[in-house]
Amino acid sequence: MRRVMIIVIAFMLITYFSLTSSKSESCPYSSIFSFGDSLADTGNLYLSSPPLSDNCFFPPYGETFFHNVTGRCSDGRLIIDFIAEFLGMPSVKPYLEKKNIGGWSWKDGVANFAVSGATAMDSTFFQERGVPVKTNYSLSVQLTWFKELLSTICNSSSQSCHEEVKNSLFLVGEIGGNDFNHPLVVGKSIAEVKSYVPNVIDTISSITKELIGLGAHTLMIPGILPFGCSANYLTIYETKVENQYDKFGCLKWLNEFIEYYNHKLQMELNKFRALHPHVNIIYVDYYNAAMTLYRRPAKFGFIGLETCCGKGGPYNFNESMKCGDPGVKACDDPSKYIGWDGKHLTEAAYKLIAQAFIKGPYSLPQFSSQCLTNTNFGYTRTFKY
Repeated sequence: MRRVMIIVIAFMLITYFSLTSSKSESCPYSSIFSFGDSLADTGNLYLSSPPLSDNCFFPPYGETFFHNVTGRCSDGRLIIDFIAEFLGMPSVKPYLEKKNIGGWSWKDGVANFAVSGATAMDSTFFQERGVPVKTNYSLSVQLTWFKELLSTICNSSSQSCHEEVKNSLFLVGEIGGNDFNHPLVVGKSIAEVKSYVPNVIDTISSITKELIGLGAHTLMIPGILPFGCSANYLTIYETKVENQYDKFGCLKWLNEFIEYYNHKLQMELNKFRALHPHVNIIYVDYYNAAMTLYRRPAKFGFIGLETCCGKGGPYNFNESMKCGDPGVKACDDPSKYIGWDGKHLTEAAYKLIAQAFIKGPYSLPQFSSQCLTNTNFGYTRTFKY
């Protein structure tokens, strides 16, 4: 009997250490560091000083999941929230919140530097070209925050600090969309905006290089969502010329520009992979993941191009009566819409996009899903390819 007990205990110990070792190898990420704009901002602009006003700071933003305004520009969770949940990480707090209440530690799991309205390039670039930008929380500013954070939690030259950074997942973006949004909405030509592409990519490349120099080993760098399917651009550039639209109702020329930019970004990432073969650089295809929803909305339970929260017009979007303004209400069920406010997407859409690149084919190389927790989060819909 004693011999049997010893064998059973030995087997249990072997199984335990095997499982813990397996988890460590299959799920190496101890932390997530996120950079970007409103697609990832979980409250940094909301907490910025001096305080800035934004429609995302008012109801009905945040109504679906948080039941309160958080500074997120959606009805609920964002892609970064789902990434953290998929990986079993804590809820995503904005960097400025943690900074204001006493700082961040490795056990916090996620540090989010993204700021709504942020551009990849510094605001001086736009000022010189007569393009107004209300904030200057560019990628370089966000990188400075990361460096400041790193200096408070470890000696950046120490081996233990290097290992912590190496075992972290870096989400660099989506960023760059506002570098094109800001000039487009003030009437700059698509030719001029296209001329900004090399500058935007050079900036993202420079920040990526610095992060690798600081020890980053796994970086996810997303492309830009399809502008041509968003209600604000469909309203701004509304036309009766049918050949301006694709068969799904999106503006062809605008989506072709985004495809051009995303292609150039991927070419730059290919250069990085050649220069840094030891670093895992993952391109995340937000564009085609989102286009799958726009091409077949009914398949995913969506209505189409109309936005949930807005007022008036064929797309329920009016720049003078936007979501968050007094008297502007949200639809009864945001989960039936891809677009939330004409510029940002709903939690339901973000969840499917996150699912598409974490569990599916919309990342290059494909993101490992071995360490993922439950990815349904109460939704009956999942991404179908």
